[in-house]
Amino acid sequence: MKESMSNPLRIKSLNHISFVCRSLQKSLDFYQNVLGFFPIRRPHSFDFDGSWLFNYGVGIHLLQSDDPEDMPKIGQINPKDNHISFQCEIMAAVEKKLTEMKIEYVKSRVEEDGIYVDQLFFHDPDGLMIEICNCDNLPVIPAAREEATSSWSS
Repeated sequence: MKESMSNPLRIKSLNHISFVCRSLQKSLDFYQNVLGFFPIRRPHSFDFDGSWLFNYGVGIHLLQSDDPEDMPKIGQINPKDNHISFQCEIMAAVEKKLTEMKIEYVKSRVEEDGIYVDQLFFHDPDGLMIEICNCDNLPVIPAAREEATSSWSS
């Protein structure tokens, strides 16, 4: 096996993603009611405000900012910004629900060899970019070393 394909740290899977929030309550509401995560037990020994959520095989840890006023301003929705992406079943249903919830989003469509991938990008309450896509339309094919940095990425 090539060095680039090895697993030197013996990683098994993604466990959780952690986000610092301006308002823990607003973020909890968003991640539960918009994205469908549910609260799970968090160790009582932590001496800072936060909450743990889980769904889709991924944990999200929300941490209350010590200084919410000092957090970065929320910018425009930019699909090329840092983001987390969730696979969905029906893109039209996601778009309809975001519209009903009055959540501003940007649509994008990518084509690769006749395969289309639709993407919707929007912010969480702190400006973190969220993508919802039907990316499983695109097969996962190992890239040659030279292609890995220039092709399709999102």
